[in-house]
Amino acid sequence: MTRKHILTLGGLAMSYALMAGTPVVPSKSAELGVDSVLNIEQVVVTATRTPKALKDVPVVTQVIGLKDIQRSDATNIQDLLINELPGLEFSYAMSQETSLNMNGVNGSAMLFLVDGERLAGETMDNIDYTRLNLDNIGRVEIVKGAASALYGANAVGGVVNLISRENTEPWTLNLNSRYMSEGNNWRNGLHTSFKQGRWNSQTSVQHTCMNTVQLTDAFDTKSNIQNLWGNNTLNVKERLIFNPIDKLKLIARGGYFNRHSKRSNYTDNYKDYTAGLRSIYELKKGGNIELSYAYDQYDKARYISEKRTHDHDYSNRQHVVHALINLPLNNNILTFGADFLHDYLTTYQFKNNEAKRQQSYDAFLQFDYNPAKWLNIVASVRNDYFSASHSDATTARLATMLKFTGLSIRGSYAGGFRAPTLKEMYMNFDMAGIMMIYGNENLKPERSNNYNLALEHYGTTTGWLEGSYSVTLSGYINKYNKRITTTDYAGDNNNDAGEMYCNDDGVTISGIDFNAKYRTKLGIDAGFAYNYLHASANSVTSQFSQPRPHSMTWHLDYEKQLQKNYLLSTSISGRYLSRPKTQAETCGAYSLWKATIMLQIMKAFKLTAVIDNLFGYTPKTYYWNSPTTKGRTFSIGLSIDIDKIKKGRLASLQISQLN
Repeated sequence: MTRKHILTLGGLAMSYALMAGTPVVPSKSAELGVDSVLNIEQVVVTATRTPKALKDVPVVTQVIGLKDIQRSDATNIQDLLINELPGLEFSYAMSQETSLNMNGVNGSAMLFLVDGERLAGETMDNIDYTRLNLDNIGRVEIVKGAASALYGANAVGGVVNLISRENTEPWTLNLNSRYMSEGNNWRNGLHTSFKQGRWNSQTSVQHTCMNTVQLTDAFDTKSNIQNLWGNNTLNVKERLIFNPIDKLKLIARGGYFNRHSKRSNYTDNYKDYTAGLRSIYELKKGGNIELSYAYDQYDKARYISEKRTHDHDYSNRQHVVHALINLPLNNNILTFGADFLHDYLTTYQFKNNEAKRQQSYDAFLQFDYNPAKWLNIVASVRNDYFSASHSDATTARLATMLKFTGLSIRGSYAGGFRAPTLKEMYMNFDMAGIMMIYGNENLKPERSNNYNLALEHYGTTTGWLEGSYSVTLSGYINKYNKRITTTDYAGDNNNDAGEMYCNDDGVTISGIDFNAKYRTKLGIDAGFAYNYLHASANSVTSQFSQPRPHSMTWHLDYEKQLQKNYLLSTSISGRYLSRPKTQAETCGAYSLWKATIMLQIMKAFKLTAVIDNLFGYTPKTYYWNSPTTKGRTFSIGLSIDIDKIKKGRLASLQISQLN
């Protein structure tokens, strides 16, 4: 995109704003209270699987709201989380698949959900994060620590749940485009919705395209990564809601995802097909009954010279049936739930590319007890059974919350587990002739015990910086037993030696989270988050990702109403990660800053300009978990809400008629 094109787009938006006579856009200078900072009245569902205001949830829950998502200008969940959460790092593996480390645990211990539904497929140690674009997402809820008593396997270290938006307008239509200088990176999207009678629909389409970026030359033998391979993605999603009667809601959804990852001599093609149907029936006094079915299929294939090779075929298909009942009992809530999961996997990493199957069954019970306004106790218990390993696991959680004026105290114990995956049980993979990797059918479920204590204080300030603030300090201890990892394996008669999956003795990880927010009536919004992490030495089993003891994120935003049709927003944000205690020579400390400026014109147009890596940091050597940046980058974007243009014209016509 040239400077001429950018000026032309901006000029068109400015010209229309001058002609239209839309009402004043409300700014942050409106009356502020504590709720505006904490968003404490925001209803969340992930921590207890029942709708509760954030201020009443006894389990520490972090919410990234719609404004924060828009401020980040993130394309997918990976882009969003690295800028919002300290203690989290994404790194690359050998084929440039993504590996996650969050508070000292890898991605296999984190459960990612979309509207509470599981996702099929994996690319390294978790799902394909590029699938999770944010085009129709209203908020992201994050529960750190074990949550298996409600969500079962994989919720050992926490849960990340992406919650879709529900439109309230008769119709909306948004067109958006962003260009980034590095990799000639384009992101183009369309989002439309309508609400008519008992019908409500949302449709989104997003396409991204990035060219290969050469980070260093082939003579740099120290770097693990010489090129950041380009890729194209297409993500299409539909969500349809129908209310046949006032108390019944039916939600149908479908989606298609395609990603081409371009290498120098081959291309990997990833596809995903997803569909689901959910019914929610509202009972008296706030109770409900929920039934759902979900299908997800994630496929992978390799192409050389545009011909499919079939030597990297992969297909994971999941069918999930889910039932949930919330029964109010005076001021308390009793919750029953059960799930059935059929998991099918065929992969080139199995011997003869054979297929494996597994069924899992679970049932859980939770009691949300509220004996007084200042006290809340939630107890949960769950049992899961897995057919392939013939194993079961029982987990429990007990959480309590004390509420005083301006202060909340939360404490909890939670058990977690992760059942061995089909790949970990049956793998028989020759890793490019380097070594063999073998599965182990005798693996036991991974276990964890999580303890958490949090203090939260919130209030208001007076004077010229009148506003509101919140401060949260929490400490946690995670004890992992029978953790699934790999160990040296001699092979049969010393043939085909390599590595085999096994259960180790476990590790202990402890840490502190600090989070502070401050917002003033002048339009200033500041946030700071810090994480300290202590992990035992034997917690490191991956060459790709190592725990870092110190990490921080921060942002400083300012919003100003310039004229009645112009709203200016600016932001400075950044993140810092310290040098890890292990393998420190291959992954040093670094910080990255980002500057953002956004001009909103008569509500319908948003022009956004971003300078990322503001101070031009470049790693001396590109290791697996080094930032894959060549220095400062620039991006510019334009978002147009067509429906607001129509409303602006209507308002202008009405004003002219009155005059």
